[in-house]
Amino acid sequence: MWLINSPIGRKVVMSLTGICLILFLTFHCCMNIVAFFSGTGYNEVCEFLGSNWYAVVGTLALAFLACCHIVYAFILTAQNRRARGDERYAVTSRRPEVSWASQNMLVLGLIILLGLILHLYNFWSHMMLADLIGNTGLAYGPADGISWIKDTFSNPVFSILYLIWMCAIWFHLSHGFWSAMQTLGWSGKIWLKRWQCIGIVYVTILMAIFAFLVISFWAGFAPGLH
Repeated sequence: MWLINSPIGRKVVMSLTGICLILFLTFHCCMNIVAFFSGTGYNEVCEFLGSNWYAVVGTLALAFLACCHIVYAFILTAQNRRARGDERYAVTSRRPEVSWASQNMLVLGLIILLGLILHLYNFWSHMMLADLIGNTGLAYGPADGISWIKDTFSNPVFSILYLIWMCAIWFHLSHGFWSAMQTLGWSGKIWLKRWQCIGIVYVTILMAIFAFLVISFWAGFAPGLH
């Protein structure tokens, strides 16, 4: 199957899974905005999702997409390194048209993966997973999302790590967004620059909202925390 065996097919898989993950980040951002304004409203959203079948199916689908994206990233990186051979050591300077993010996508991806593991520990394991396995020994209930937010971001170490994580996501997506459009054939000479601009603006707004929410929860001035 060309999606698995062909280099172009692998890039298509990377692009499609990446776009799906960006859409999920957008949905997640909208959820977190609710937490900023209303803790009760956010807990109602958490109660609606919880460990219900549709939330579990969505989580499994998301995990599948993330795993595909990660595995294919390693495959493509190894493939590119084999193709370049010793040539990658020949030139140490970066061409001006090649972004720093494009040369460090794997490193950024590893940072994002570590941040994801931390995020799963802080929230998913205490909420959906706890609800699924019936863990009642936690400080807060599985649907008490606002308390988990308050508890997590009252710790300055976690807040700083989350901000670093978001910076890595911004760099990763600032290149990945328009690159995905190019791979899928949705950009030409005219639209390439447009997609680059759209990607930068969209990703910047998205990550700025996430960062603002972390800082507001950390500082304790989010209305939803009171």
